[in-house]
This record gives sequence, C-alpha cells and structure tokens, in this order.
Amino acid sequence: MRKLLFCLIFLLFLIPSVSAQDTSVSVTIYNQGTALVQDRRAFELDAGTNSIDFTDVAASIDPTSVSFVSLTDPAGTIVLEQNYIYDLVGSSALLERYLDEYISVTVDDGTIYEGDLLSGRGGEIILRDDDGLVYVISQNKVVNIEFPSLPSGLITRPTLRWLLNVAEAGTQRVELTYLTGGINWSADYILNLNAENTALDLNGWVTLNNNSGATFNQAQVKLVAGDVNRLPELQDYDVMEEAYAMAPMPTAAAQVEQREFFEYQLYEINRPVTIGDNETKQVEFVTGTNVPAHTYYVYNASPGFYGYYGQITDQGYGLSGITDVQNWLEFSTDEESGLGADLPAGRIRVYQEDVDGAALLIGENQIDHTPQGEEVNIYLGNAFDLVGERTQTDFQILGRNVLEETYEIRLRNRKDDEAVEIRVPETLFRWSNWEILNNSDEYTKRDSSSIEFRVTVEPGQEKVITYTVRYSWP
Repeated sequence: MRKLLFCLIFLLFLIPSVSAQDTSVSVTIYNQGTALVQDRRAFELDAGTNSIDFTDVAASIDPTSVSFVSLTDPAGTIVLEQNYIYDLVGSSALLERYLDEYISVTVDDGTIYEGDLLSGRGGEIILRDDDGLVYVISQNKVVNIEFPSLPSGLITRPTLRWLLNVAEAGTQRVELTYLTGGINWSADYILNLNAENTALDLNGWVTLNNNSGATFNQAQVKLVAGDVNRLPELQDYDVMEEAYAMAPMPTAAAQVEQREFFEYQLYEINRPVTIGDNETKQVEFVTGTNVPAHTYYVYNASPGFYGYYGQITDQGYGLSGITDVQNWLEFSTDEESGLGADLPAGRIRVYQEDVDGAALLIGENQIDHTPQGEEVNIYLGNAFDLVGERTQTDFQILGRNVLEETYEIRLRNRKDDEAVEIRVPETLFRWSNWEILNNSDEYTKRDSSSIEFRVTVEPGQEKVITYTVRYSWP
C-alpha cells in the first residue's frame, strides 16, 4: 500500500502543472443578453505545425467574433486555421453517422431489432436485417440503441480548434476572446418604505443568469449598464430563460465597484466569481438608508396623446370611463438624498411593514437606466379607497373652425382619516390651438398639449374639478 501511495505521489510530480497565473478567465456581461469572454490558458507547443483544442467554450458562442493571440510569442505564432466544432454526441448525430452500418435497437416491449441502418430521420428508425426485411421503428418506443463504437469527429463539448505554425517549442500562454449569447444580467432592487411614506431603505442586487452552455470558474466579472448597439444575429442561439429573483441575504460590505466607461456605467465584482451553467446568482451592489421619499396619487382618465394629425370633432372621442386612481412612489438618486448612485435598469419591489412587523409587498415595477441626480417614479398600483369620475358635461361646435367642451371630474376620498393630494393630468387632444375659458381650480401647463390639476381631497369628502376648453383651427 505504501509503495502504491509513493508511486502515485511520484506520478503527480511528473504531470506538467499550470499555475493559477497561467490560466484566467474574464467575463464582461452586457444587460442585452451578450457577454464578452476573455480566456487565457497555457499550452505545450512544438516547433512547426500544431493543433490545439479550446474546450469548455460557451455553446452560444458567436464564432465570427473569436480572436486568438499568443501572449508569449505573438510574432512567432501564426494561425493557419480556426474551426468551431459543435457536432456533439447525441442520438441524432450518431444515427446520421451510422447510415448503412449495422446497429441493434431495443424497443419498450423488449423486442430487439438488428440490421443495417437505412434512415434515422423524421422520428423513425428504419433497419434492414440479414434476410432483407425492413423494419420501421418509432423513436418514441426506443429504449436502447447499440452502436459498435463512437465514430470519429463527434465531440462531447463545443470546441474551438486552431492549426498553428509555431517558431519555437515550449510553453505558451494564449488568449481567446469571443462574444456569446445566453448570458445576461439585470438589477433587482428591494425597497422598504416606512409607515409614514416619507423615507425608504434600498438594496440593489446584481442578478446574473447564465444559460450560455459553459461554466466560468473563478472569473473576473464586469457588468456594463447601458444600451450598446449590436447588429441582429445571423444565426439562432440559445434563448435566455426569464430571470427570477432569489431571496436576497444581507451582506456586510459593498462587493461591487462602479466606474464610468465610455458612455456607459461599468460594475466590477471585487472578487473572483464562479458562474455555473444554468445558474442564477445575486451579488449586492448598492445600498441606501433613510432615503427621502413620498407617495402621491394620479387620476388620469383623459385619452393618450398621439400627435395632432387633424382636428378631432367626434363628440365621444376621449371618454374613457376610467375610475381608478393610481398610487406612485417618488425618490431621488442624488447625493443629498443619501443614495448618491446610478441605478441600472431592473426590477423594483417595494415593501412596507405591517403593525406586527411583517414586511408586505405593496408594489412592483421596472425602471430604466437612471443616472445619479435624477428622480425615480414608480407606479405601485391603484388606490383601493380613492375613486375618480370624468364626465363631458357640454360639447358645442360653434362654427366651421371653433369647438368648445366642458369636463367635470369628481374625486372621492373614502379613507377614514387621511387627506390626500391627487394629480389630475388632462390631455387637450382635439387640436393644437386651444384656450382654457374657465376653470374651478388652478392648473399647470405641462406641455403644448396637456395641463395638470393638483387638488387636496379631505377624508370622506368629494372634490369636483370643472374646466371649459375652446379649440380653433384655420
């Protein structure tokens, strides 16, 4: 036993080793389903022509993006050929390779068929036995297929293969760079809003989703936030599965460094990360406590604005029947708020504690890329105890080119003891030349085609807004 152990240790010393400095991988992930992989490895090469294989590359690789360079001897190492081999071992590949060869097929009732393979397409296996009989077997009933051997050319993993001309023999470090699909990242935010709706705590998590067909071990991971222009893909790659959010765990310190890169924001994880294939991983990247915030309400029952393509004189146009009053949350990303951070696009979940201390979900939404210093507005849902009604009370066509109409907007607050401010945007959609003739409450002109009222409604009360608008056109 001791002799065997000694021999094993001796053999281990004889095996050429590659240090951690000789191999490394860096993955830069864009939040558009693309990643740039930089993989460095060491190979023992002979002088002259060499063939080397790079295995464990992503199955969703874009072969046209591959770049190969020798870091040890770039001038003396010439790439003669570059091949992407993806003819992987599988039942369909084996059947294609064994046409006109002798195989054995076992079906679900235990029957064994043997003969020359005539076809393996269309969900059927067609065999001809030694007596000339032909069997058509449905692949749905097949439980086992025996092939004499594994044919040449099939591989178990996607592989990049190079034919090199090397000037000098020895160990060379080479670098492979390529783009791959099937890997993405997004931001997930957890917001805890206080009971008074005046401040919140924020935790932002990077969510990595890897369905590229490769595992990246101990990789340096960088994340690019922004809209990088890419050409449409010329071939189909693996489709990304929808990201799902895992329950975040509290962490002691920030793990991600943020910096500007060109016209984008770059986030680098400050430690090596292993990204397994078919894995979702989360890393915290931004936190904020006691960030000033407030909620507000919006009653928007006027029609959407699609541009002035001609005057609209249809009396019924713009009557929506909407009664829901929306609930919104607003906070700032500036330094004064205590956050002072850029927020990449992602999903935001907002929670608030109940009287027993349990946090309950009160809304969820998506945000776009939001730079530091901007306001974030999140639609949380519809208020249960606020109701709006919008009614056209008058409509008159006064001439060939003049129209007047009047709207009445009723807002009811069914809360027990809370007064609320409700914002009421109104779109002036009939024509670009308009004038407010009379109005019950003050309004603000938001732009060339809309105004907004902001009114306070006391608990248990109803507030009525009225206004008349005149349109005229040439």
